[in-house]
Amino acid sequence: MMTRPPIFLLILTLLFTTAKAQQVPYFSIKDELDTGYFAKRNIDPIKIDGVISERTWFDAQKASNFIQNFPTDTMTAKARQEVMVSYDDKFLYVAARIYNTVKNQRYVTPSLKRDYRGEANDAFVINIDPFMDRMNAFSFGINPYGVQREGLVVNGGVISEDLSLSWDNKWFSEAKIYEDYWTAEIAIPLNTIRFRSGTNKWLINFYRIDSYNAERSSWSRVPNQYSPISLAYSKPILFESPIQKKGTNISMIPYVSPGNFRKPIAGTDKYSNSSNLTFGGDAKIGIGSSLNLDLTVNPDFSQVEVDNQVTNLDRFEILFPEKRQFFLENADLFANFGIDGVRPFFSRRIGVTRDQSTGQNIQNKIDAGFRLSGKINNNLRVGLLDMKSAAIPEINEPAYNYSVLSLQQRVFGRSNISFILTNKDAIGRNDFNRVAGLDYNVASKSNVWNGKFFFMKSFDPIKNNDNAVFGSSMFYNKRYFESKQTLYYIGANFNPEVGYLRRAGFYKFAGYFQPKIYPRTGRINKWGPMFDYDITIFPNIGITDYDVNILYNVQYKNYVTLLMRFRNDYTKLTSDFDPTNSGGEKLKANTSYNYLSFICSLTTDQRKKVGARLNSRAGQYFNGSRINLDAEVNYRIQPHGSISSVFSYNRLRFPQPYTSRDLILIGPKIDLTFTRSLFLSTLIQYNNQINNINMNVRFQWRFAPASDLFIVYTDNYYADLYKSKGSALVLKATYWFNL
Repeated sequence: MMTRPPIFLLILTLLFTTAKAQQVPYFSIKDELDTGYFAKRNIDPIKIDGVISERTWFDAQKASNFIQNFPTDTMTAKARQEVMVSYDDKFLYVAARIYNTVKNQRYVTPSLKRDYRGEANDAFVINIDPFMDRMNAFSFGINPYGVQREGLVVNGGVISEDLSLSWDNKWFSEAKIYEDYWTAEIAIPLNTIRFRSGTNKWLINFYRIDSYNAERSSWSRVPNQYSPISLAYSKPILFESPIQKKGTNISMIPYVSPGNFRKPIAGTDKYSNSSNLTFGGDAKIGIGSSLNLDLTVNPDFSQVEVDNQVTNLDRFEILFPEKRQFFLENADLFANFGIDGVRPFFSRRIGVTRDQSTGQNIQNKIDAGFRLSGKINNNLRVGLLDMKSAAIPEINEPAYNYSVLSLQQRVFGRSNISFILTNKDAIGRNDFNRVAGLDYNVASKSNVWNGKFFFMKSFDPIKNNDNAVFGSSMFYNKRYFESKQTLYYIGANFNPEVGYLRRAGFYKFAGYFQPKIYPRTGRINKWGPMFDYDITIFPNIGITDYDVNILYNVQYKNYVTLLMRFRNDYTKLTSDFDPTNSGGEKLKANTSYNYLSFICSLTTDQRKKVGARLNSRAGQYFNGSRINLDAEVNYRIQPHGSISSVFSYNRLRFPQPYTSRDLILIGPKIDLTFTRSLFLSTLIQYNNQINNINMNVRFQWRFAPASDLFIVYTDNYYADLYKSKGSALVLKATYWFNL
């Protein structure tokens, strides 16, 4: 039993990792100006048609000699590319010739739908870091079929998940395919990018994904152990004259949405039908050249894709990602405080609630709100949010007012100190919840060290002791070795009602060590063993959970990956728990279980028309056994879409009187892209764990840039009775126009 918390261990770790991470001074770009890009001002009109014929492009500097990022980082790209940049008072222009290694090369694209991602396709991408902080950037990409993608890079682009493609904006591009190469022309409105007006220098990088050669390459070399979105290695782009923002920067995005809704009448077999017509919209207002004010009145998110259901064998709530456009720009200013499992702010707490009678998440109407975010100067970012949700009398949900303040001050080059304050007030009730937090985010010059130290404290009318969180997580990544170590404490009464918390009152120690081996020849690009651990300690109980893993990882040059894992779990339950999470007999609190399992994962070559991601495990599970198979299979109908399905099977067997179950989840999905502006997706999800069948059909017509017509049908059924829990048919039209 543990009677005294090991605070000294936490302090020693914090001091050691801070010293190591700051040993390398911030990287200055002044010595790299000769290797950067010099952009001339546009001298004649540019037609965005994919035909690189304007005189501007002949006179422009050519960025070429791309360096591989995968499979190696010591060779030039197998195929050549030339990139040119120009600008005027309204646009930043980019043109590119992307050459092939064979004639009439076949290109890979998941579909014609925007915001594609993944390694197994063809693409040309631009990352723009206007404030040169090497931590945040705008990303614009295009593929040979002219399909756009845009996103935001946060946290320096340390891992591929630091690129969010949910952000949407208005820009223009076209591509054209030739025998030996393909071309792209891009015009990015300067009002789309937040930057300091009057500057003559940004940071920029270009990278290419080449499906034929299974290769990633970039203009500024990015070492193999990092994603090509890494901002630590961007080069300067110098403008012939200072780049300015001129005129108003106001965008209006109104919507109209008629809908029909069918709901069951409690205690009967009948249903009620209702119709409504809603209006609302958003406004994006540029304040100066670096701040953006988002306003919303009666927002509607019916067009947002539904969450993919999962089989939940965990004891805790599942965290689903934010997909709503209003919350996405500069989202890291609000969402990245704390650590996975404990966040002071989670935007999905606003506008979404749970109907306890059906167990389904439902929309909680938002009356209005605003969101101010961006740069005050080169070193200080600010975020301010305030929103009001409506009451739902049917489920006794009061109206709430949500407020968040976030400040981020850059220090030591790429590091920063950040502060957050969240507030949730029930309108008309004496009920509030607040959280204050402080993060010190560490990022060394070349991405070798990344991590954070954090402290948070909650405030509410009842719980006023042991309500703080503190800890650290540090990530070390070199070519031949990487390691991540995390430790933190969550007070038993810490209560972030506008955030996310799995559970409280414990210490967590977790991490891994992984050597990496690169064979000189053969099909394997990288392999190596790995040791992983995760330990949870309650001060008055001792160790309640741990898992220890020995792994073997293999990454092939054709993008195939294989992982094998031997895992030892120990669990001491702190409350009663049904291991099937489906209403069976519960294991009793204070009972302990030690169990072994073997886990294997395989990702096939996604460049093939048929691709799959397979995960399986077998072994002991609490006082019984578990056999599991998770599969995601995709068939690509290039370039017009895909047919895919997720499948999850868990065979759970326990001695009497505990319930044995076969849990099945099946989710077939059809994505059709008739053109680059006409899309249809159909998703059906069967989940016997929650006794639910969900159907979602979503039609989208992008009739103008960033302007859409949606028709969405959704329905939920009880899986055993095939009785509807409620359905909706909604039409939504939005139009983006600039003032």
